[in-house]
Amino acid sequence: MARRTRVAITGIGVRTPMGDHPKELWNALTAGRSAASRITRFGTDGLPADFACQVPPFDTATYMTAKEASRMDPATVLACCAASDALADAGGPAAPPERRAVVIGTAIGSNRTIESTLLDNGGTDRGRPYPMHVPKGMHNAAAAAISMRHEILGPSLTVSTACASGGHAIGEGLRLLRDGSADLVLAGGADACVSPTKILALARAGALSRRVGDPAGASRPFDSGRDGFVLAEGAACLVLEPLERARDRGARVYAEVAGYGRTSDAYHLTMPDPDGAGAYRCMRQALDDAGLTPGEVAHVNAHATGTPHGDLAEARAIARLFGPGGVPVTAPKSMLGHGLGASGAVEAVIAVLSLLHRTVPPSINLDDPDPACEIDAVVRPRPAAPGPVLSNSFGFGGHNASLVLAPAAT
Repeated sequence: MARRTRVAITGIGVRTPMGDHPKELWNALTAGRSAASRITRFGTDGLPADFACQVPPFDTATYMTAKEASRMDPATVLACCAASDALADAGGPAAPPERRAVVIGTAIGSNRTIESTLLDNGGTDRGRPYPMHVPKGMHNAAAAAISMRHEILGPSLTVSTACASGGHAIGEGLRLLRDGSADLVLAGGADACVSPTKILALARAGALSRRVGDPAGASRPFDSGRDGFVLAEGAACLVLEPLERARDRGARVYAEVAGYGRTSDAYHLTMPDPDGAGAYRCMRQALDDAGLTPGEVAHVNAHATGTPHGDLAEARAIARLFGPGGVPVTAPKSMLGHGLGASGAVEAVIAVLSLLHRTVPPSINLDDPDPACEIDAVVRPRPAAPGPVLSNSFGFGGHNASLVLAPAAT
């Protein structure tokens, strides 16, 4: 059997409610700061939730012209900035254009473009829509824009598997490198869904927390008082390349993407399998792909959005695989909120940072742990045992993705 390609992470770019640099993100996480705040971008009168985790305004002039930015949905702008930062961090696109690839995950795509067009036309599909509405509003707009900006002539792909999209995008980037389809992949996720319609719809579906008097305390993964997630936005991109090529060019290697699992619950459109069977199989598959046993995992970065059913199902899956309380578990969405398709990519970055700093970041707002969730939840920064991190992303429709991020090889 031929030796399988090992895949290195050589560049990182982020745009999050906690900052636009990995160091800012890490410092905020380990300080246990919530990014949730009152929404300022639009009026919130009559909305069931008036808070979210928003990316602070930033100057896009160093990344694109004003005209280019006007032709992009906010999610595409975030993705392009994160991709540019990741490539710069990696020392440039160290592969010929035809050997470069991009895979971007998104749950809702260009949501704000579509929503604003409908509102501008009186809530109908007629009138005088913006001529760029279709190309600006495509789900694949971010991948297309990144490919054009960085001369990516190989595969340019979009993954849309709800909240598992970012995790799946990185996993599919791993597969492109393993099967020899590319020598460099920009992989990540982006969503910008903080909008009136999405808040109304998600609240009516029972997915959002309604703790309107306490934004910072609203996201409560694994807590008995959890009542839904806090909507967020953001983007993250990783530069992936074969480990040997990275070593040959003297690149800094942050970590390896060592394993990838992908399964489906095939159970319900919005509810997970109550026993976490799909999540269990996904994590098991990722560990098998990495050639690891559960005992070798240093900690789990849980999907853990703060919904009553989702957290319980994931906790059951983790306890089944590792034993009750058998592995440290962290829930970054307690601070970052839920960025939908961006979350799996942002949390892959967090997993890499935890490897670099040898620290498990905390979960906040875990004041009354749910006794049904038999996990070892980390509530303050904890020294990490040597070893890889398992990072989960699960989405509506029963889509599951798990990634194994391993320490950089010496």
